[in-house]
Amino acid sequence: MSPPSPRLSHITILLWVHPFGVAPLPDCWKQFQIHGCTITDDKHAYRQADAVIIHHRDVVKGRARLPPEPRPRSQKWIWLNHESPTYSPGLQKYDRVFNLTLSYRVDSDIYVPYGHLIPVGNSSGSLDQTTSLRRPSRLLAWVVSHWSASHARVSFYNELKRYVNIDVYGRAGKPLKKGREAVQEMLRDYMFYLAMENSQHTDYITEKLWNAVRAGAIPVVLGPSRQNYERLLPPEAFIHVDDFPTVEELAQYLNKVKQNPDLMKHHLSWRQNYSVHQMTHDEKFCQACEVVRRTRGQTSEVPHLKDWFCS
Repeated sequence: MSPPSPRLSHITILLWVHPFGVAPLPDCWKQFQIHGCTITDDKHAYRQADAVIIHHRDVVKGRARLPPEPRPRSQKWIWLNHESPTYSPGLQKYDRVFNLTLSYRVDSDIYVPYGHLIPVGNSSGSLDQTTSLRRPSRLLAWVVSHWSASHARVSFYNELKRYVNIDVYGRAGKPLKKGREAVQEMLRDYMFYLAMENSQHTDYITEKLWNAVRAGAIPVVLGPSRQNYERLLPPEAFIHVDDFPTVEELAQYLNKVKQNPDLMKHHLSWRQNYSVHQMTHDEKFCQACEVVRRTRGQTSEVPHLKDWFCS
């Protein structure tokens, strides 16, 4: 692969604070073939940076302050957040502060979902190939760490367990090693997985869904609307709790699928045509470079951050 053309404009992005701790900075060209992009965490580069990525949780919790004003001419501030509105306090303080948004919302300036499908045809890289040896012996699992009686998912679980057996893992259940791989390994023994979000908001569909998809378990989802999920998955790829008038009828359907190979195939056969891609922080930062380059010279701001993000 050829190196980037020197004639293309170079972009420097300053990572004001590392989300969730310090990590090695990416080489955007070597890792993602994104040219002309430097990611730095050196605050001495502030005056020369084309953009600054600012993690909402860190500034709103007081772990970091906003960069100093006045900001350099033409510099863009990028608001980074992957929490739902329920867990994003202080949004109203940042009206007209940021120029670009980077989040899971599809209408963000820099759209970075927790995961998405990639069409691959019947190749060896498809989801169907990665789980072809699955022999699930158990019905339904749920991994939960943040347990709150006020959550809709806890109320739903309490009702569903009256009709079917649910194996609960995590801090609120059986111990499970940390990490995506441990969750996916456990889920290979299950036909279904409760992919239930801690709050219900537009486009807030997290790794819970993708852990199930990768493992070959059929996700039973509680989050935004079915139509919202269908932006990311074929309609048969998941079971939405809103598909059924009652929780008991959902439980009956899960048992019906368990006993009917044709129904199971209906929910899984789409997998032969897709693989899953989940972005790392590194890739998100490098993707921001392309948007900053494309919008260079344009003036913009996010006038009402809370109104937009909570809509």
